[in-house]
Amino acid sequence: MSSKKYLNKNVYDAAMERIEYIFSEFPNVLIAFSGGKDSGLLLNLAYDYAKKHNKLDQLSVYFLDYEAQYKATMDYVTEVFESLGDINKYWLALPNSVPSATSMTTGYWIPWDESKRDIWVRDMPQQDYVVNEHNVPFEYKPGTDDYTVQEGFTKWFSKTHGKTAVMIGIRAAESLDRYRAIKSNNKVNGYKDLNYAIKKDDITTNVYPIYDWETSDIWVANAKFAYSYNSIYDLMHLAGVPIDSMRVASPFLSQGLSSLELYKAIEPDTWAKMVGRVNGVNFAGIYGGTTAMGWKSIKLPPGHTWKSYLDFLLKTLPENTRKDYQRIFKTSIEFWKNKGGVLSEETISELEELGLSPIRHDSTNYKTDKTPVTFEEYPDDADVADFKSVPSYKRMAITIMKNDHTAKYMGFAKTKAQMERRKKALEKYRSLL
Repeated sequence: MSSKKYLNKNVYDAAMERIEYIFSEFPNVLIAFSGGKDSGLLLNLAYDYAKKHNKLDQLSVYFLDYEAQYKATMDYVTEVFESLGDINKYWLALPNSVPSATSMTTGYWIPWDESKRDIWVRDMPQQDYVVNEHNVPFEYKPGTDDYTVQEGFTKWFSKTHGKTAVMIGIRAAESLDRYRAIKSNNKVNGYKDLNYAIKKDDITTNVYPIYDWETSDIWVANAKFAYSYNSIYDLMHLAGVPIDSMRVASPFLSQGLSSLELYKAIEPDTWAKMVGRVNGVNFAGIYGGTTAMGWKSIKLPPGHTWKSYLDFLLKTLPENTRKDYQRIFKTSIEFWKNKGGVLSEETISELEELGLSPIRHDSTNYKTDKTPVTFEEYPDDADVADFKSVPSYKRMAITIMKNDHTAKYMGFAKTKAQMERRKKALEKYRSLL
């Protein structure tokens, strides 16, 4: 493996030199677009170059649709495809075998599986450029793994259109394996003397023009050139996700489990469908990240208090769901301020050491040995042993992240309306038996 060599030029100039060479060397350039920040930036760079030099007829783009993806990602991809009216576009929505680390019984799942149509996360897109199993133009068998399908598609494209460079937005900084694959001096499938190119066959070559970019370079370029990007990154940023950890690819890969629980907070409607669609999603969402150590230990995103983070989470919810939570949380705040609850002396002592001294009262209607207390100011956090017994904005935030619509985690019982809805649902499904 070669060591890094730093050039006397910035990564943007180096990438544009590579893109210029690729367009001059290959009559066809096919962009692999995922809806993520890297492939989005690469598509913008290539499109700007092709348009400026009257080479749009050489440029094409394809997107592999995994069915269960952020709505924001799908909105962004749709917007991009609709804006590219002057190049060839391919939207692959196929029942491929996709790795899944969420299930305890199988290592894969099948998006767009016709036998599961009734529980698809989304409807099949209907644009003319969509390729599904009924109109696939290349040799294809449902259940083939997604990487094999992509290679089959790109080779079909080359055979149909001629010698092709498949432009991929992989960056070596993302992993040592990617760095080795791109920069190795011992590649047996290299293309000429290009260290950023790998031949797939005589007329198909994968190229990686932004392999030496850092994550920060992507965002600098987006800002400098006012490029559009997936708005999900803004929500991830607000949620405190580090820029190097933001992912929008298939959420069930092992690399994505640590952020899978974000679906619950950022897009709860999508999450609800995913839980019923892919085996083990809810389990992975709970135990795939920091919550494996217990909800109490979950970390606050940088720049937030628990109250401000709660406000952020509420804004991501559908209106009816948001109002239900707001009603519950208002009840809790008023209860602990006016009526009060009861806490053990041990918990009160812990709170006093933290400077969160509750107001003690002499009597309570509760039949208990615990001490009745109220809070003049609702706590933001309460790092005590009996965490669940103490009110806090952190506990409210966790309630949302747990998808706990009845706030059982906060000690609430089901309301009469909720019990009535449950009764009607049970009666409905009994009638189907």
